[in-house]
Amino acid sequence: MKNIVITEKQLSKIINNIQPKINEEHKEGSYMAKQQLFMIATLAHKMWEIMEEGEQLEDWMESKIAQCDSAMTSVVKAYMYDEISDKQKGMNGLDYDDLLIGT
Repeated sequence: MKNIVITEKQLSKIINNIQPKINEEHKEGSYMAKQQLFMIATLAHKMWEIMEEGEQLEDWMESKIAQCDSAMTSVVKAYMYDEISDKQKGMNGLDYDDLLIGT
């Protein structure tokens, strides 16, 4: 597997984009979760870009990716369900396409 390499300019841009948002959200909300989601998305996309089609990863790497997939799917499903207003909850107002993520 190749190393993920970014330039100092790219790192500086990432930090400058994140830092104001962290400071604003530090007082309330899940500021750490937003930062962590950004890093997960960035690193996953970078790995997806550099990984060759049909490339075989080590077993432990595949296991970690599967665990992350399962964990993120659970979080997103729960978050999306919680976002449904009380009047929409229940079998009639539930959009199953929104809840079948990662399957």
